[in-house]
Amino acid sequence: MNPAFTQGVIAPAARTLYVGGQLGADSTGKLLDGIEAQTTQAMRNVLTVLAAAGTGPQHVVKLDIYLVDGVDAQVRYAASRSVWGDHHTAITVVSTAGHARQVHL
Repeated sequence: MNPAFTQGVIAPAARTLYVGGQLGADSTGKLLDGIEAQTTQAMRNVLTVLAAAGTGPQHVVKLDIYLVDGVDAQVRYAASRSVWGDHHTAITVVSTAGHARQVHL
């Protein structure tokens, strides 16, 4: 078991918000440089969507994170946690050959 992440979460019956894929681009659409900056911005973007819906990370039951092959997952975890905090969320990490736009890490 990984103490940093919850292995399973029971979601109470309520409204469900599905957040689309968030990239490491700021509000102007500018893609930030590097995996740490892109990850931090992507997680901030998720928080922005949650806030707009009147909720926050404490109500998120699952995150799916897609990494391009060769990206240091530990750097990404640290950057994610710096924004997400200590909210225990079930997480699935998938390694991919690439994303639709090759500049996204």
